[in-house]
Amino acid sequence: MSTQELVVGGWTKYHALTPEDQKVFNEAMNGFVGVKYTPEQVSTQLVNGTNYRYRCIASMPPADVVWEAIVEIYKPINGQPHVVSIHRI
Repeated sequence: MSTQELVVGGWTKYHALTPEDQKVFNEAMNGFVGVKYTPEQVSTQLVNGTNYRYRCIASMPPADVVWEAIVEIYKPINGQPHVVSIHRI
């Protein structure tokens, strides 16, 4: 357990990524090409597995255009995490 209070079905407040949060993000985004997403904060929801909402800075190299996006990732109890959706905000 981290310092974040886990409530089944409820989302945590956005907070700095832990090493585990970063690992889940990296695994789910492995092989993703085009836009570069850099996670800044994360919110989690404990379900049958864990839902993650990563608040990211997005950019498309080599352009200097930058925007914010929410990358939603689901990590099942057993199995690989995967991207569920990406929303530009």
